[in-house]
Amino acid sequence: MNRRTALRLALAPAILRGRFPLFAQSTKEYSARAIRLMEETTVVDLLDQFRFADFADKPPKSELWMNKPGSFTAADAAVYQGSGIRVFALGHSAPDYQEGLKFYARWNGFIAAYSDWLTRIDNPADFERVRRERKIGIMLTMQDSTHFRTPADVDEFFALGQRLSQLTYNFNNRIGSGFLEQRDGGLSVFGLSILKRMEKVGMAVDVSHCADQTTLDALEAATRPVVFTHANCRALIPGSMRAKTDEAIRRMAKTGGVMGISFIRFMVRDQEPVGMANVLDHFDYVRKLVGVEYLAVGSDLDVIGNGNPVNGNTGFRPESQPNFDRYHYHVDKEDHVATSGLDHPKRMFDLTEGLIARGYSDADIKLILGGNAARVLSKIWSMNDARAD
Repeated sequence: MNRRTALRLALAPAILRGRFPLFAQSTKEYSARAIRLMEETTVVDLLDQFRFADFADKPPKSELWMNKPGSFTAADAAVYQGSGIRVFALGHSAPDYQEGLKFYARWNGFIAAYSDWLTRIDNPADFERVRRERKIGIMLTMQDSTHFRTPADVDEFFALGQRLSQLTYNFNNRIGSGFLEQRDGGLSVFGLSILKRMEKVGMAVDVSHCADQTTLDALEAATRPVVFTHANCRALIPGSMRAKTDEAIRRMAKTGGVMGISFIRFMVRDQEPVGMANVLDHFDYVRKLVGVEYLAVGSDLDVIGNGNPVNGNTGFRPESQPNFDRYHYHVDKEDHVATSGLDHPKRMFDLTEGLIARGYSDADIKLILGGNAARVLSKIWSMNDARAD
C-alpha cells in the first residue's frame, strides 16, 4: 500500500462525515463547508493584538520578536497562517507623538524583516493579495489618537502606514471623551479638525471606546463611513457603557460603516457562563437591527486567544482604572477574558460553524468574516482627496 492510498483510507471516515481535523494537536473537526468558506474569504479581525506578552516565556515572544532579528520563526508564522485570519488589525495605544513614531517604526521594521510571511495592508488591492499569496496581513492602526498633535500629524502617520485611528481610548483626550471618563464632553473643536483631516487623507475613524455623546457627535460630523472595530450591543448587556446603543448602531450604519463584534466575555454577557452562543446573539441582533452588511469581527484578542498579558507580573492591570465597574468585569478563571470556545487560534473556524448553525447563508458568512470590513475600509481609503496643505 502506497502513502497516498493509506492517507485516503485514513481520511475516509472524516470524508464520509464531511468533517475534517485541521491540526495534529487537536482532535476537533470542522465541516467541509466551514473550511471552504474560510478558504474563500479574506478573513479580517478588526482588532487583534497579534500577540500579548506571555511571561511564562523569558522574554515573552512579543518582546523577543521586536528586539532580536531572526527570532520570528517559521513555526511562529505557521500559527498565524493556520488561524485562517488573513488580516490582523493592531490594537496599540501610544501616549504621545514620539511613542507613536516609535511604535510604527518598530512594526514597519518587523514587517520588512519577515516579508516572506508578513505584509502591510495599505490599499484595497491588499485584501485579495494576502489571501491569494497566503501572507499574514498587518493593518497598522491605533486605539487612541493622542499621538496627533495637530491635523498635519494625521498626514504624517498615514504616510507611515496608519490606516485607522480610534478617536479616544477610555478617558478624555483633546479630541473627546472615552467611556470611563467622569463626564462625557462630546467631540471637541480640535477633535472635529482631526476627524475631518482623517477623512481627507483616507484614514478610517473608529469610535469603539468613545463615550456615548462623543460617539454620536463623531457620527453626526462624519461624511465618510465610521467604524466600531470592536464593540457589542448594549441591548443585550444592559448598563454596559462600553457597548453601543441601538441609536449609535443605526447611525453607524447610516454612514456606511461596519461593526466588529468583540469576543471579550464581559463585553458579551454580564454574567457567567459566556459561550459562543452569546456572541452569536450579538451578530443576530445587529443583523436584525440594521442588516448583515454592517457586521464584522473585532475579537479584541491576540492570535492565541488571550485578551491581556498572562502568566506573571504584567505591570498595569486594566481593572485598576477609575470607573472600571462600567465594564461589568467578570471572568470564569484568572486572566481568562476571552469567550469560552473562541479562546484559541482556530476560533474563526468555530465562529463560522456557529454562523452556519444559526442559518446564515454562505454569502452572509463571507461578508461577516471579512467581506464587509474589506469593502468599508477600501471605500474609506479610496475616498482621499488631494493631500492636505
